[in-house]
Amino acid sequence: MSSSPSPRKPRRTKPAETADADHGPTLDLDRYVPAFVTFIANKLSNSATTLYQRKFGVNVTEWRIMSLLAIEAGIPASRICHVIGFDKGPVSRTLALLQKRGLVAIRTDPDDGRSHSISLTAKGRATHDKVIVAALDRERRLLSCLNRDEQEVLIDLLRRIHENLGAVTG
Repeated sequence: MSSSPSPRKPRRTKPAETADADHGPTLDLDRYVPAFVTFIANKLSNSATTLYQRKFGVNVTEWRIMSLLAIEAGIPASRICHVIGFDKGPVSRTLALLQKRGLVAIRTDPDDGRSHSISLTAKGRATHDKVIVAALDRERRLLSCLNRDEQEVLIDLLRRIHENLGAVTG
């Protein structure tokens, strides 16, 4: 049994200076694509972390890295950063935690002592194989409001937008 907060009206205080909402441009959050993408991503990430942490002991950042390592074993951290879109610092910290927990192995590249090869361990692969079942189920349930053709169109559109990110990140 969970208790929910009682519905109270928030106390309104008038700030010294407020923007006049009737003047100047504002976003239409029902049509502004970057907001939709961000809101969806945030909600998906938060709920995934809750589920994956509780059931499998990994958060969504760890899962993203592990899922990439299952696809591309032996890659360097720079590749992880590039594909997932994370900065080097968070990726390095997450990799160190995954290594400490025995989920990934980090080996120095014999040809380039500055580069490292990162792979899932047997324990990491076993964890991956459990999480992926939940991840694919979440995706199936998320997309259940679309028929097969609509799902394919959505995937194609998202892929094209992803490929066009350079237009705004350059």
